[in-house]
Amino acid sequence: MVVRIKSHWHNDESERSVDEIAGAIAFTAWRLAKDKAINLHGEDFVYQDDVQRMAVIREYLFFQIQILDRMAYTMLEPGDRAKLVNRSVLRLADYTQENSTDLFGPGDYGKDFIDALNRRSSDYAELGFTEDGPSYPFLRHLGYEIQRIMGDTEQNRWVIDQVMDRDGPEVSRNLMRAVRDLLA
Repeated sequence: MVVRIKSHWHNDESERSVDEIAGAIAFTAWRLAKDKAINLHGEDFVYQDDVQRMAVIREYLFFQIQILDRMAYTMLEPGDRAKLVNRSVLRLADYTQENSTDLFGPGDYGKDFIDALNRRSSDYAELGFTEDGPSYPFLRHLGYEIQRIMGDTEQNRWVIDQVMDRDGPEVSRNLMRAVRDLLA
């Protein structure tokens, strides 16, 4: 499935706040993550339940936040970078909270999301990223984490290849294009 990403403002001439840009990036990241979770199912990979599906969505979000942070490092002043990334993360934590509450009932899903993101960020910290996008190890780490979530069952044995070769690079390209356009 192709996700249409809107990465231009309707009125290009007005200034946008960091909150507005962060909201647009978070919305885009959420849509991309959700699309790839759906795509895995469409490629005949099997989820045990909605908990597993939400965990895959979160992994795609963690991956995209790393990309956003690396891009913001080269495009923004340090204070603006921190604001943009933090506000994007908070908005994604809100999406996670809202959707998880709908699926699983009351819980502190937003805090869990941020705690897991902080752990995952240290995993990605040493992995390469250039203006062309994430390195092979960067993509492999995403694939590894999704493989771990989905399990090494007969149906899911090759999910790491799907994520590394197709879905991860597509998510990366789409997010990078959106971030460049929204910050331009």
